[in-house]
Amino acid sequence: MAGFITQFVAVGMANYVVGAFMIPMTEEFGWTRAEFSASRSVGQMVMATTGFLIGSHLDKVGGRPFIVLGSLVLSVSLYSLSDIQTLAEWLILNGLMLTVGAAMIGNLVINVTLSKWFVERRGRAVAIAGMGISLGGILLPPIATALVELFGWRTSWQLLALGTLLLTLPMAIIVRRSPEDYNLLPDGKLKDAMSPGQSAAARLDFERSMTRAQAMRSSSFYFLVLAFGLFQISITVMLLQTIPLMTDAGYSSLIASMMISLASVPAFLSKPVWGLMIDRFNPKKLAALGAAVTGCAVIVIVFAVSRQLDFLVYGGFFLMGCGWGGLIPLQEVIWASFFGRRFLGSVRSSAMPFTFGMSALGPVIVAWYYDVAGNYDLALLAMACCNLGSAVMLYRMKHKLIVPRSIDTPAI
Repeated sequence: MAGFITQFVAVGMANYVVGAFMIPMTEEFGWTRAEFSASRSVGQMVMATTGFLIGSHLDKVGGRPFIVLGSLVLSVSLYSLSDIQTLAEWLILNGLMLTVGAAMIGNLVINVTLSKWFVERRGRAVAIAGMGISLGGILLPPIATALVELFGWRTSWQLLALGTLLLTLPMAIIVRRSPEDYNLLPDGKLKDAMSPGQSAAARLDFERSMTRAQAMRSSSFYFLVLAFGLFQISITVMLLQTIPLMTDAGYSSLIASMMISLASVPAFLSKPVWGLMIDRFNPKKLAALGAAVTGCAVIVIVFAVSRQLDFLVYGGFFLMGCGWGGLIPLQEVIWASFFGRRFLGSVRSSAMPFTFGMSALGPVIVAWYYDVAGNYDLALLAMACCNLGSAVMLYRMKHKLIVPRSIDTPAI
């Protein structure tokens, strides 16, 4: 529950609501869309740096102190956005401070914690908590758009800040570091009640865990960084550029914001399905499928939006959401399965500067291309090719996972 709610807020405030503010803020201040989008590219690098700094501490103290601090930082940053007057203030508050707060309550803290508590059912656990992200995509774009139209963009930031504080701060009470602190094994099992055979998966996962240094000396570490970095680009770009892409093509801002919600519905509903499949089938091939579906969907969207083929537009966003639904649970399960849960915080955080660095370039490059060419088409098609390249890489991976998903269910 804590992971569901904090990820709903963290990803929502950092990504889903920003597109609703682009047109009113750029028109008032005379910024280009590339300048506005730069805050999210800065944010990607800040997210990576923050994750790297807190990763090893997360293994030692757990997520609770980070959620408390992150909730306060995120809320103050959102409220302060209502007072900005310059581009520098926007970049500092939205790109730096807001992202630091979101990082401390978001994916890394939650998914590392869940991966310590679950091994055989890791896919399902991460997927269910990750549904909060997709629910944010369903609810927050139209809510933010409606707030901006009713109250103006400055008051809207204040209202979002208040909601953030009320939702996230109580969640810190729920979070615990690891099952071993309470004489438990992952997946809700008691140490004293389990036979050696029954606890085999959890024991292997713990004993074969790699440290940060060991992981970074393996080729698999960098292969995963590149593959998931290419997969992730489409999310950072489409969350920010969908509303301006569609309004430029003649759609209303409300319809444009609803497309993010449309993509988020299948992302939300498909996550439990992805989670069940991850625990039963080969997650590497499932990740390849998710990346390929996402890339094909972006191609359909580019073709359909420019021609206002509404049926294909809706179908493209729905298909893209299906691909997005698998990214987070697949990514977290694969990282944990490759390197184990004992030092997972430090290992995952070491990958973040690379993956987020790659995705940070996406929004700025796409916005820059728009400022030069006056449309998004070729930039978005290039991004789709990145997704398809990721699919090929993930499908061809040869590394053997260090722990089975279940002692009773063979990998397929």
